[in-house]
Amino acid sequence: MTFLQAVILGAISGLTIFLGMPIARMRDLAKEYVTFLNAIAVGVLFFLFIDILTHATEPVETALVAHSGDLPMLLAVLILGFSAGFLGLVYYGREFLKNEGRIPAEQLALLIAIGIGLHNFAEGLAIGSAAHSGELKFAFLLIAGFGLHNVTEAFGIVAPLAGKRTPWKFLLTAGLIAGGPNVLGTIVGYQFTSDILSVLFLALAGGAIMYVIGELLAAGRKLSSHTWNGWGLLIGFLAGLLTDFILISLGA
Repeated sequence: MTFLQAVILGAISGLTIFLGMPIARMRDLAKEYVTFLNAIAVGVLFFLFIDILTHATEPVETALVAHSGDLPMLLAVLILGFSAGFLGLVYYGREFLKNEGRIPAEQLALLIAIGIGLHNFAEGLAIGSAAHSGELKFAFLLIAGFGLHNVTEAFGIVAPLAGKRTPWKFLLTAGLIAGGPNVLGTIVGYQFTSDILSVLFLALAGGAIMYVIGELLAAGRKLSSHTWNGWGLLIGFLAGLLTDFILISLGA
């Protein structure tokens, strides 16, 4: 697979996130439906958080078992990356809490998009690496699987915007922040592979997503619709789980 072909397919994989974005344009949603969408987002992001940590710790565990000299560096990158991803958004969000008492929906959506974008960069690394090594079938399976996953991840971005008639320009920006890094990751991954780089971006994504999960849970509690919240959490988590099973069944 040529470099250009890999980049184009990486872009397709990342930009499928736009398939889920139009939900934010739905108007006059009842409180129960807003609660439901918010909870679905939390469920999806919770699954994504588990998936990210699993992949981020794999190189560290491998180095630990092999008594590799890379272990101290990988462990330091994992801890510092996760801390930076989480605390960076803590301090960023504190400015909004100080001035407005809460994080505006648009800003929260962008924070979620940033967390997903960091994760998608790591996915792009995998696509680029597979394409460069000549594992074409594996590369196509990764693209199909990650593309499907990105559709569900879009719910995480649009949940805070439900019922607000969000401008298309804002949705385009959020989608590019979340899906665009797939392209950048594919470019980097095609040029060279690095466990340290992969761990760094996965750790940053894990920390960022842990922060936004907390914010979405707080927003869901204020909506006071316990049953809808419970069903949304379950469905969101299962949606993430099932798309991951599909990816595994394809052999990716």
